[in-house]
Amino acid sequence: MNPYDVTERPGTHLVAEEFGIEDPWALSDNRPLHDPIGLVGRMIAQAARDMNELHGQLTRAAQSAIDLLAPIAQGEHASMRGWHGVLQTTGPQIELLAARRGAAYEQLTRSISAYRRLLPDSDAAQRSNTKVHELHRERSSGRDDDWAIAGDRQLRALEAVEAGGLRFRLTGIGDDPYLSDGTGRHPQPLAKTVQRLVADGLLRQDTSENVYRPGQLLSLTPQGEAALRDARAVTPRVSAALSRSNAPANSDSLTESAALPVTAAVSRPSRSR
Repeated sequence: MNPYDVTERPGTHLVAEEFGIEDPWALSDNRPLHDPIGLVGRMIAQAARDMNELHGQLTRAAQSAIDLLAPIAQGEHASMRGWHGVLQTTGPQIELLAARRGAAYEQLTRSISAYRRLLPDSDAAQRSNTKVHELHRERSSGRDDDWAIAGDRQLRALEAVEAGGLRFRLTGIGDDPYLSDGTGRHPQPLAKTVQRLVADGLLRQDTSENVYRPGQLLSLTPQGEAALRDARAVTPRVSAALSRSNAPANSDSLTESAALPVTAAVSRPSRSR
């Protein structure tokens, strides 16, 4: 997990999220004095520090404004007739600090983008690709992860990838896998399902991209497309068969006929994989 609270130190939180490091100054460590990567690394550390400080000032100013307005919110303003400027200088101060904090955030994100552009491809991709290959070897070495495709997990994962934009990512701290489609993180079990489907050849993972950010785009392989078609065709028949099997049976032959489609349906995915 990210060791920094985004509500207290948003600058260092962002750096930790982007690079998986706890100290932003580590980006410039062991770099020559005039090395471009080292210079931009120091810019990132300074921008993160400035953003933290401005965020703290803005938070304190906002709290001060809340304290000043609390009596009005509680209806205790009968004696305030004739007062001018309830917030006095606090209002303009909040506006100024908000603008400066926004500028600090822009500076930090621009510096991060510049740092990534300066990194050699091998440096940027080596750590992420090594981790991904290790995960794939772990999945291929044994089949103790059948729980990952149990129930409807395989179908849900295949449909999520088919929808497009789904990326496999690792957290900056701990290298824990998760999925992101740009709107938030998907439940962790689904990430384990995706890893299994990649190992089984049903999904393709673009390892040319950084696994931390933006993440590695997932897509269906031809085998995965076939498995998705089969799973969608099977699901209605399984549901219908289960409904018939739960209905009152008039004879033994009716019970047997209702059970037959379930057996046929369940066996099909094993042949498609």
